[in-house]
Amino acid sequence: MKKRIAGVALAAALLTGCAPSTNSPASSGADEKTGTLRVWLFDEPNRAPKEAVIKAAIDEFQAAHSGVTVDVQYIAVETRGERFKGAFNDPASAPDVVEFGNTDIAEYVAAGGLADVTADIDGWSEGADLGSDLRASVTVDGKLYGLPWWVGVRALYYRTDVFTELGLKPPATMAELTSTARTIREKKPELFGIAVGGKYTFGALPFVWANGGDITALNSAQSRAGVTAYTDLLKDDNCPPQQCADLTGGKTVELFAGGKAGMAILGNFNRAAVEAGAAKGKYAVVPLPGVQAGTVAPAFAGGNNLGIMKNTQRRTLAADFLKLLGSRTYQLKMYEAMGNLPTLTAARTELAASDPSLKPYLDTIAAGTKFVPVDPGWGAIDSQAVIPTMLQNIATGRATVDAATDEAAAAVSAALEK
Repeated sequence: MKKRIAGVALAAALLTGCAPSTNSPASSGADEKTGTLRVWLFDEPNRAPKEAVIKAAIDEFQAAHSGVTVDVQYIAVETRGERFKGAFNDPASAPDVVEFGNTDIAEYVAAGGLADVTADIDGWSEGADLGSDLRASVTVDGKLYGLPWWVGVRALYYRTDVFTELGLKPPATMAELTSTARTIREKKPELFGIAVGGKYTFGALPFVWANGGDITALNSAQSRAGVTAYTDLLKDDNCPPQQCADLTGGKTVELFAGGKAGMAILGNFNRAAVEAGAAKGKYAVVPLPGVQAGTVAPAFAGGNNLGIMKNTQRRTLAADFLKLLGSRTYQLKMYEAMGNLPTLTAARTELAASDPSLKPYLDTIAAGTKFVPVDPGWGAIDSQAVIPTMLQNIATGRATVDAATDEAAAAVSAALEK
């Protein structure tokens, strides 16, 4: 991963969550102040920059805590489910502090694996710097079970050369987005107006949220308006369904980076891929517009959290290390190393002043982000591809908007009620 640009591989941690069902471990009740503090962090394709930041944190922590050694293991994102399952069931092998994807939280809490850190965050001098939307993403039944460590959001990438050639301006509303996409497709048929995909859940959801809809009510009038706005882009006059109905978010990245689309809904974590492609030097980014001019469509707040295992025998040390890694100082260091956007407002404000390229993402966060249901049922909704199936059925004409959203709403309700 390049410095100040988050790598594409981070997207895996943004989009997936696979926590196991297991027996709930009991808290040990011990709180040792010396010994080895065990930490699990996610591995990266290029771990060295992250590892250097973590080493600095370890050195600082050990210097301030006599008799303490911090042991960090880097675990694969793809196999984290089995690793956490084993840790939940075997306290002797469990770490004390963990990094985990924010879509994993509900299932990990349901499994009884994570400690309540509400008092730790609320009593921390930097805890008040977390926005309400990010706090909500780690809240289950009114309690906080993690510290948001970094956040990733999507915005609208567009080809500046194409817009200049066609005399276009960045769209200010969702309606303008659609008309602009159709103009690009009409004038330059070798391009998709905006690259969209039937399997691109987090590209579609901002349309639902901007119209006042929600994942938990996909067949409401507001949600249907958003679903219609998105699936109207999966048509021959923009992104033909025979080519685009099966596209994932990753494929839309490839299309835009490869110079095959005039616009795309991509994340700050996709900048490295775009910079490595044909679109390098020929694009700009603005927040995805909302329904009304001057508004921003709510983006999904992906990212990773830091948490404490419920069965830790070093509860105080774990909390101290969590707060050190999650501090403004180390969030800024992680941005420099990996391109991870900070969750603390003060850190983002500092970055905004020094790196203008971050403005569209930071403006998107400031406008308010959204999250998936913090419920163990989200894993089933995601794994069963409820939202992609809905989008694809509409795009290919297999179902009307009303029928497809009714089916999806029923599946969501069934999963959340279990």
